[in-house]
Amino acid sequence: MKRKRTLQMAALVVVAAGYLHLMWRGPWMIDGSHLRTHDLQPADGVIVTGFRTTLVAIGAGVMACLGLYYTHHSFQHTRARDQEQAELTREGQVTDRYVEAIKLLSADHPTQRLGGIYSLERIMRDSEKDHTTVVAVLAGFIRQHAHRPEGGTPDPQPLAEEIQAALSVLGRRPTRAEPTRLDLRRTNLRGADLTNARFSRARLAGCDLSQADLRDINLENAWLPGADLTNSFLTRAVLSRANLRGATFSGAVISNAQLHDTDLRGADLRSAKGHDARQIGMALTDATTVLPPSA
Repeated sequence: MKRKRTLQMAALVVVAAGYLHLMWRGPWMIDGSHLRTHDLQPADGVIVTGFRTTLVAIGAGVMACLGLYYTHHSFQHTRARDQEQAELTREGQVTDRYVEAIKLLSADHPTQRLGGIYSLERIMRDSEKDHTTVVAVLAGFIRQHAHRPEGGTPDPQPLAEEIQAALSVLGRRPTRAEPTRLDLRRTNLRGADLTNARFSRARLAGCDLSQADLRDINLENAWLPGADLTNSFLTRAVLSRANLRGATFSGAVISNAQLHDTDLRGADLRSAKGHDARQIGMALTDATTVLPPSA
């Protein structure tokens, strides 16, 4: 930086010296054949004065342009610095909000946990860079508080309000690139309301979704081997390219579901209703039973 400044000052001195020399000797350098060097006459004075006046005007114009350039450069630098400071301030505010939301999420009272969940949703929508972190935190919260024990019996209790809220927030999260899949493996989501939820690519292996409302849900490319979908509602659900190996569909309503390239090998489809078996095609080749034609 110091070397650059020294070079700039040297260049300025050279330009100033050249300008002064041109002011002094310029008329003779440009039109020396018509100017006297001694005993100048009025005609000579007119030429010299006109040249120097023009040169002064050009110099003033150049100085004005340089002034505008440096003013603009200084303004841009100041604006960039202000934007950087504003960004740092915003990041600090987001961090403070995130810390407070996590405190609420870990509280004992359900109402406080609800406040933490919705605070995290606001952060996720306001800050794209925190999107992945918020998704991971909410998914971890669900796995912790709605864990489905290995070989456990279905929980007859209704789904906790804060678990439903976290599921709803994840289901309507902004559409952004996500480096990892939403992880809700081995969770008890019995009776959950996931209508219109966006759970494409989600990991739901071994998940209890019995009696869940899954109408219009997007489970494209989702991973649900061994999931329990007993008596669930899958009307208009998107299940294309989903892995549903060994899943249980007993009593499930799957009318108008999209099942293109869906892997249903080993799935239990007894008593499943509302879908024409011919629409499922090869996905049902190894299924336990074939769906009956819809009425």
